[in-house]
Amino acid sequence: MSTSKSQQPNRQQLFAKLHKVLRSHYKPFTPNTSRPVLEQVLYACCLENAGYDAAEKSLQRLLQAYFDLNEIRVTTVAELAEVLSDLPDPPHAALALRRVLQGVFESTYNFSLENAKKHSISHGLKTLEHLHGIPPFVVHYVALTGLGGHFVPLDLGALSALYLAGIISREEYDSGRVAGIDRYVPKKVAGEFTSLLHQFGVEVLSNLHGTTVKKVLQAVNPAAKDRFPKRGESLPAQTPPPPPAGKQGQKAAEAARTAAEEHRPAGPQAAARPAGKTPLPPPGSGPKRTADGKPIPGTKPGPKPFVVKPNAGKPITIKPQPEAVAKPEPKKPAAAKKPEAKAAKTAAKAKPSAAKPPKKPAAKPATGKSSASAGRHSAQLARRKPR
Repeated sequence: MSTSKSQQPNRQQLFAKLHKVLRSHYKPFTPNTSRPVLEQVLYACCLENAGYDAAEKSLQRLLQAYFDLNEIRVTTVAELAEVLSDLPDPPHAALALRRVLQGVFESTYNFSLENAKKHSISHGLKTLEHLHGIPPFVVHYVALTGLGGHFVPLDLGALSALYLAGIISREEYDSGRVAGIDRYVPKKVAGEFTSLLHQFGVEVLSNLHGTTVKKVLQAVNPAAKDRFPKRGESLPAQTPPPPPAGKQGQKAAEAARTAAEEHRPAGPQAAARPAGKTPLPPPGSGPKRTADGKPIPGTKPGPKPFVVKPNAGKPITIKPQPEAVAKPEPKKPAAAKKPEAKAAKTAAKAKPSAAKPPKKPAAKPATGKSSASAGRHSAQLARRKPR
């Protein structure tokens, strides 16, 4: 407990001294917070380990070279790297841009992150962290500039500067995380300190053995001169800590490798897969290839890809329908023919001849049916009451 209490004020003093020394060599940079959140994310992808001017020019050139963000999302990493040639590591920035746009599109089906500002800072931070492939530096930078949180984004340049100054340990440098850094940098000066530290980190990466880097490190902590590499040597490479022992650590490492392999961009512009982990090519992808993407000699190519042909069928021919044949009228029963024959005979007899005028038909005696019906009708009339 005594050692931790003695280290905390020492580290806080070193942070304050570093801020003071950096202010005498660099000018604070005020970021543009009026742009949308997604545009700030893209700017942060270009800003990682790069200068402010180079990141701004690269982003503007990128937005002008393509029609919209969806076109950038489907463009290969190699083509994006050609547009971002002003950055120190164009493939890394292009891959981060492409992964971020793909993650935003898969989560929201549009290109907007304004919902990250509608709720609390923690909600916005989770929204950014859930985007697959987004670097931690981009998350903390957007949370500081776009969401108004208290963060100190650290890229490789900033971590190298803090390590060479003797402020952080080798374990923190390898892991890329500094626990409790917000306690040593107050919130009111977090933006200014971040801009100064970022400029110094870019100077460390680009000109490690320059006079400016040596002056700053000598003024901050002269006792850390043993960490500074000799002339001709580069910065120590980061070695991530091994996963925790046990089944949980193995499952976490396997899940991370599986997720990275699933979201790995296809094509020759992507990084080579590790040896022994190259899966078999899908049908139609040609001969088997090595981890570097070169075809293996002596192997047979895969089956031909299945191509969906357009719907070009035979022309439809409409056959002419046969003419309708007149159906003969159904024969009437014999009982129905007798009245018709009798009616025809009576009509022929009733026709007057051309010479003789027609004779008046003789009155026929009333039949029994007609008299009965007349009697019934008179009886009904008799029952009615007189008006």
